[in-house]
Amino acid sequence: MTAFTRAFHGKHLHRKPVRRVAAVGVVAAGALMLSACGGDSDGASGMDHGGSKSPQTATATAAARAGDADEADVTFAQMMIPHHEQAVEMAQLADGRASDAEIKDLAAKIEKAQDPEIKTMTGWLKSWGKPTAKGDMPGMGMGGDGMMSDKDMKELKAMQGKEFDKMFAQMMIDHHNGAIAMAKTEQKSGQDADAKKMADAIVTGQSAEVKQLKSILDRL
Repeated sequence: MTAFTRAFHGKHLHRKPVRRVAAVGVVAAGALMLSACGGDSDGASGMDHGGSKSPQTATATAAARAGDADEADVTFAQMMIPHHEQAVEMAQLADGRASDAEIKDLAAKIEKAQDPEIKTMTGWLKSWGKPTAKGDMPGMGMGGDGMMSDKDMKELKAMQGKEFDKMFAQMMIDHHNGAIAMAKTEQKSGQDADAKKMADAIVTGQSAEVKQLKSILDRL
């Protein structure tokens, strides 16, 4: 064998093991990649993507929600629910009794605004783990909160036409002023962001309605 032939065979004999090592490395790397992908798939199948909450998560969420509210927030919701309920009852009396178009429109507006707020505040109290308020509460209707007595409500129900319009306007002014005072207390002392936001809306919206009602009384 010539020196060239020995050198040629020697060079290729040394290369073959290199290619085998490289091939083994590629196969090993591929196996590792497949193993990693398989692990990700298994992990993903056990992940919770927000479709449901565990009891522990739900409990923690409720506890955090309750921690956002203070005594002023709870009192605001408990007192405002029956207050709103009476306003809705008064507004519903306008149907078939009121004669003034503006009174009818305003009564419908009051019912539309306050009924959903009752549901919202009821939901807050449940999330805070506090009892909801239904009907009369101790201290309500004693003056200052604008709540009408049973006698007042009976008199309003007995009214018709212009007499109803006048009594409704005056009673709703007093009722709104009571709600505004309660909402201002929440603005000052409350902690829950949603409750304070509703209090802001009550002060703004019902203050405007008080002005409108006074204007109606002036022309009746």
